[in-house]
Amino acid sequence: MSAYDDIDLALLRALSEDASQSAGALGRALGMSQPATWRRIKRLQDSGVLRGRRLDLNREKLGFGVTVFLGIKLGTKGRVSLEDFERAVSAIPEVQSVEHVLGLYDYRLRVVARDIADFERVLRRRVMTLPGVGNVEANVMLSEERRPGPLGAISAPLDPSA
Repeated sequence: MSAYDDIDLALLRALSEDASQSAGALGRALGMSQPATWRRIKRLQDSGVLRGRRLDLNREKLGFGVTVFLGIKLGTKGRVSLEDFERAVSAIPEVQSVEHVLGLYDYRLRVVARDIADFERVLRRRVMTLPGVGNVEANVMLSEERRPGPLGAISAPLDPSA
């Protein structure tokens, strides 16, 4: 696909709002047939723009009332490989995301816990025992606002080769 047109962008916006919509429902909303809509979705998947559909769970309703962002600086980069750290941290179920970043810290983690006492247990027994962990900084999330994502900033069709 050489460029993403207005219909592709409208389709992506609709899917970003509710990825569970059927091709038929999306087509009706966009004035297209179900097969034409499905072909566009397939083309967006094949080009790598649409990588999948995710389930958005309500963590609080599942009993996880605390979200903490951890900044982790590895203390022994030469003795512990990044892959060893990433493999070990990814095995902790409370760690929702692991981001290798540039800056003050080497990694940024999103950790969920039932409450502060549960978070302290995860921090002491799991995170602090990971290979190579040096400095750790914790930031407790107070609130979160859903952002529309990059599609909200796009007004003209995209050229994927740019």
